Amino acid sequence: MSRAGDVHENPVTGEYVVVRVGSEESGGRLAIADLYVSPGGAVAGEHVHPAIEEVFTVVAGSVGFRVDGREDVAGPGRRLVVPPGVAHYWWNAGDEEAHVVVELRGEARLLDGFVTMLSNLFGMAREGKTDAKGRPNLLRAALLAREFDDVIRFVQPPRALQKVLFGVLAPVARLLGYRAVYPGYGPSGFVEVEPWPGYGRSGSSRQPQTG
Repeated sequence: MSRAGDVHENPVTGEYVVVRVGSEESGGRLAIADLYVSPGGAVAGEHVHPAIEEVFTVVAGSVGFRVDGREDVAGPGRRLVVPPGVAHYWWNAGDEEAHVVVELRGEARLLDGFVTMLSNLFGMAREGKTDAKGRPNLLRAALLAREFDDVIRFVQPPRALQKVLFGVLAPVARLLGYRAVYPGYGPSGFVEVEPWPGYGRSGSSRQPQTG
């Protein structure tokens, strides 16, 4: 479950997320967050959400998007809708921090799964367990891919190869003590937030309160 004010930070990819509407406020099926991306920052890889719609609204800065193979740079006020099953990738295309409002729509279990996946991927990055692009090693990736297959699927390696490769590596990863989900990987902080229209508590401040 997520709540307004939860912070998820990834120092490797340059992403800083503040939840504005979480499952606690919406009852599931909708999540809204402020996404701040440092210059040079980008999502960990091109991917697909099989059953989640993702909507991006650029508030500040320049954000590059590749959606279904087509690239464009969006500025403030631009809104992009990515339907379920469509491959997409984004990055900060400017020299200043970019600010994007991200909306996710789907079944409650899928949105909760998305938050759990994000928490674990970002937690690994904070502990130095990813590469310079925020991607875990193949053993960790195999477990994440199988655990969250209904939430997110990365485009590379190709889907057919992923099934074979990760199917072989996942049991090895478990034997070596790796896990897909670590209970200690939750939000990296919390901020007091103002109400988001229609959902009680939300909005965002930029400074986390971790104590």
